[in-house]
Amino acid sequence: MRRTLAALAAIALTACAPADPASPPASVAPPSGSADALPVPDVVGMEHQRAQDTLQSAGFFHLAEEDATGQGRLLVSDRNWVVVSQDPPAGAVVPASDRILLRSKKKTDP
Repeated sequence: MRRTLAALAAIALTACAPADPASPPASVAPPSGSADALPVPDVVGMEHQRAQDTLQSAGFFHLAEEDATGQGRLLVSDRNWVVVSQDPPAGAVVPASDRILLRSKKKTDP
């Protein structure tokens, strides 16, 4: 039992260490030149996580979210939520540095 726990602990610690200490850690950061104006993709109707991925792929990294029902719930598991509106709307051409607000509701909400 102790050997198993020690092995699991070693694996967990190894998985947390960077593969190459000389290389910088991966991060989701806007590329240089993010002030360029870009068209906002239509993400309404998408699962919240997929919507975020789509916006980041399009060059938008300043994302905000809120519970569209007004209940003030936190979006803890993005895969349980669906985007019902976005601001700015799809097709608007805005600087990539602008904030994109996603209003979502749980898949189980009426």
